[in-house]
Amino acid sequence: MNRISISLAVLAFAVIVFIFNVCSYTVSPSEQVIITQFGSPQGEPISEAGLHFKKPFIQVVNRIPKNILPWDGNRTEMPTKDKLYIAVDCFGRWRITDPLEYFRRLRNERSASSRIEDIIGSATRSIVGKNDLIEIVRTDKERTPLKDETLEVLTNGQSGNIGILPKIRKGRNVLEDEIMADAAPKLKQLGIELLDVRFKRINYNPSVVEKIYGRMTSERQQIASKFRSEGEGEAARILGDKERDLNGIASEAYKKVQTIRGQADAEASKIYARAYGQNPNAAELYEFIKTMEMYRNTIGKQSTLILSTDSDLFKFLKSSDQTNSGGTTEPRLGIIPPPSE
Repeated sequence: MNRISISLAVLAFAVIVFIFNVCSYTVSPSEQVIITQFGSPQGEPISEAGLHFKKPFIQVVNRIPKNILPWDGNRTEMPTKDKLYIAVDCFGRWRITDPLEYFRRLRNERSASSRIEDIIGSATRSIVGKNDLIEIVRTDKERTPLKDETLEVLTNGQSGNIGILPKIRKGRNVLEDEIMADAAPKLKQLGIELLDVRFKRINYNPSVVEKIYGRMTSERQQIASKFRSEGEGEAARILGDKERDLNGIASEAYKKVQTIRGQADAEASKIYARAYGQNPNAAELYEFIKTMEMYRNTIGKQSTLILSTDSDLFKFLKSSDQTNSGGTTEPRLGIIPPPSE
């Protein structure tokens, strides 16, 4: 009897627990619940945390998160206003503000993510297609970008607009706000509040990358050509200055040499004049020495010189026929008699 009573009591307790489980449910602080009966929502969403009750078997608990949810879009290729194809990857944050409308139209997060992908992707393509690439790359129109000084130098020459960054009207932050402003009202109709949208990554289309690299190579080649031509011009200027300086130094040295030589010759002439002008014999000796030096400088071993007998150059080549008292013939300097008839 006691055994049967205990079994019945255990069975009754199990039935009570089972009925309690199928008739009750709990709501956590991070979620809200919609009760459906045969697929149709019943009443208002339940967002108060705690224990709640429902009709067993015919009512179903549908849990909807209340916290902020992430959305990470797929990488999508699209053209910009300046006809450049880029691959854009966006991400965003959203939350459910109207759980009843959300449940009626989307049911679950998978459907919501797909719908968000369609709406934000369409808004992104529309905004990107209305703006140039520079508007997406630059964060803010007030931000001053870093500049290559070598490119700025070339802009003053024949290189055109290399290194000149075009001015922007908006910037990436404004475009993200425009995407959000376009997509938020559409998502609000689904019971979703769009909190934020940002560009995660922007890449060139592979077909455009080669063109971009070609343009970069061309710009650097123009920079190299500019520097090379400037170097060649500077080298020519340095060589010209060197030749001019060398010619100036040589002409100045030649001038000094000739001046010193003239002064030396003048001084030597004065010395000779004082030395050989003291008496007639000294003058004859000077004339003789100078004549001998002239012979040495003008007459070579293979030279033939024809002179007149009455020439001043020939007079020292004559021999004197006068004989000293000792019977020897001595030449006299400066006095050479004419040849006998």
